[in-house]
Amino acid sequence: MKKILNPYPKYEGYNCFGCSPENAHGLKMEFFEDGDHVICNWQPSNFLQGYHNVLHGGIQATLMDEIGSWFVQVKLKTAGVTSNLNVRYIKPVTILEGELLLRASFLQKRRNLVDIFVELFDPSGILCAKGEITYFTFSPEVAKNEFNYPDFEEFFEKE
Repeated sequence: MKKILNPYPKYEGYNCFGCSPENAHGLKMEFFEDGDHVICNWQPSNFLQGYHNVLHGGIQATLMDEIGSWFVQVKLKTAGVTSNLNVRYIKPVTILEGELLLRASFLQKRRNLVDIFVELFDPSGILCAKGEITYFTFSPEVAKNEFNYPDFEEFFEKE
């Protein structure tokens, strides 16, 4: 398993709600490459609850969308934007028991559309939500010039 570095803080105005380490109101997600998957261990906070002590469903969807986007960036080596997000909520997610695990994997590619499968597990390893997310992906030139996609090597420590 390899830690994925976030190369975006170097860009002025970067303040992503999902992954910016400096966004005071953000989720501050961090990611790891684990074989064919991208994973994230994430600690919920009580200000993100819907029902009492339950993580808000919109935040669950945001977590899933964010890790899917990082899968596209790291595994497919380009940038993309969300085209469709379909989440199946299976079990309420408590905010009291510890870190959640998110895991993203590749489903299929159709021209410039890519489908990513994401699972969200509670601290006990129980599947609480799953989703299929479609991203509209860009050519390497557009990803770099219009979306600040960095050199791929910036996502990992130099070995």
